[in-house]
Parts: sequence; C-alpha cells; structure tokens
Amino acid sequence: MTRNILVTGGAGYIGSHTCKALAARGLTPVTLDNLVHGHESAVKWGPLVKGDMGDQDLLDRIFEEYSPAGVIHFAAYCYVGESVDDPAKYYRNNVAATLTLLEAMRDHDVRPLVFSSSCATYGIPKTEVLTEDHPQWPINPYGWSKFMVERMLEDFGRAYGTRHCALRYFNAAGADPEGETGEDHDPETHLIPLVLMAARDPERSVTVFGEDYDTPDNTCIRDYIHVSDLADAHVRALDYLEDNKSAAINLGTGTGCSVREIIRAAREVTGRDIRTLSGKRRPGDPPRLVADRTLAEQALGWTPRYTDIRETIAHAWSWMNRPAR
Repeated sequence: MTRNILVTGGAGYIGSHTCKALAARGLTPVTLDNLVHGHESAVKWGPLVKGDMGDQDLLDRIFEEYSPAGVIHFAAYCYVGESVDDPAKYYRNNVAATLTLLEAMRDHDVRPLVFSSSCATYGIPKTEVLTEDHPQWPINPYGWSKFMVERMLEDFGRAYGTRHCALRYFNAAGADPEGETGEDHDPETHLIPLVLMAARDPERSVTVFGEDYDTPDNTCIRDYIHVSDLADAHVRALDYLEDNKSAAINLGTGTGCSVREIIRAAREVTGRDIRTLSGKRRPGDPPRLVADRTLAEQALGWTPRYTDIRETIAHAWSWMNRPAR
C-alpha cells in the first residue's frame, strides 16, 4: 500500500518540487495549502486539501482520512521585510499555526516531521562558512519564527516522542529540469528571478544592494541551492527519521556566488544584456552566507547534483519562458 505524506504548503515553490520527489519514490503527497501564495496548478502528484494549517478540525479530518506516515512542513510566510512591518502575521501563521499542526500529530500518533527551517535562524554570521553549531540569533521576525518552531520541535520530542529533522537551507533557486513546476512568487524578491525578469524585459533593471562589501567584487555572496536538490534532501530526511534521532541540518552547496557573479552568469545563459542599478546596503545583509554541508552528506547521504550556477539559472530561465498554457 502506498504511504501518504502530508505536505503543508505543497502548492508552493519548494513544496511542489518535494511533492514530485515524493511521488518518484512511490509515496503519495497530500498537500494542505490555503493558496495565499501557492498555486493549485502546482499540485500534480497527489490530492490537494484547501485550507489553513491552523484549522484544528480540518487537520483532524486530514489525519483521519489519509493516515499520513509523516509530515513535511513548508507552510509559512517568508518575506523578511514584511515580517518586520507585520510581525503579528508571522508569529500567528508560522508559529501558532505550527503548534496546532504539532498537536494534531501528537493526537493522531504521527511522529516524524521534516521542517523547512532557514539559515535566517543564525542571524549575522560569525564565520565565513556556517556549521549547525553556529549560534542562533535571528535579526528579524521571520528568522525568529523559524527559530521558535525549532524550539517547539525539541520540546515536543522530549515530551511526546515526536521526531524531527529541521533543514536549515540557504538560497533556493532554479526550477524543475523537466519543466513541471518552478518559481512563481508575487511579489518576487529572490535575486535570480529578478535578474531573469530584467533579461527578458529591457525596460526592467535589477538593483544591486550594496557595492562596498568586503568581498572580492564588493557585492554580497550567497549559497544558491537548486530547488530539486532541496526536494531530494526532504525525502532523504524522512528516511533518516525512520532510524535516527532528531537533528538540525544545513542544506547548501558549500560555495557562494556574489550578486555580480549571478548577473554575469545570467547574461551568459540568456545571451541578453541586463541593466543594473546601484542601491544602498539593506539593513542586516551580511557580506557572506555559505553553508557547511558536511552533516547533510554524513547524515542524509545527500550531495547537491546541481553545483554549476549557470545550470541552475538555465532551469529557471526555461521555466520563466515556458509556453503559455
């Protein structure tokens, strides 16, 4: 019998890629999504339940009907600037609604949960490459909301025997190489799609926020991880939890690309000019955020397949220019 896996936020960017990866493993993803930021068209590999994760009655019905063997939890608001302007929205959805989910798991005796956490829990890095034991001190409500959920997961594990894998990942990028799903945010805040939008429309430009950082080309360096690699890691994390204790694990390539390198690579991939504008540094933007992926390799047997940023950008470009349906 095929096992069901509840995927909260499965109609979103990373969630939809993970649903595809689950289906490839013979698992059935059951998506719970309120479609505020997700897309119904992205749910292709299992049933969709429309609703809010904080709805206890709905969660009870889902657990009773589908009897999921585990949960992968993506459902969260994720705009850093918005979290600063409206922290109540982030604590209510990202934290309080997650508590409702965890209580439902406890009540229905579902123990394994893979949590979509973030490198935002580390705050300002004290080292050039971040390991999992780096101090966690977020600098915005979004990061704090992820941090708080990690603490709740630890407490639920001690008290109720739940098991979790908190995956702290860096900059998700790219799209499904087969073109079945991809990035579609509104508003869009991620660098690579913004750069590609400027490549597609000569009237647009991309702003480089800060050109005075202590980096080789004076722009920020980030660790861009292909979304299909992220999806693979989530499925591996479910496997990990069958025989191992809870863990927090970084997901990244282990190398960084600067803003200028991304723009240069996008020009190579698209063959188009990309206009840039100079902007001031954004508050709290560290010069460098790069993951140490050692633990992911050791614990999950995971290594990224897509390490050439040009290939990642090419997948995103193909998705952006897919034929209208």
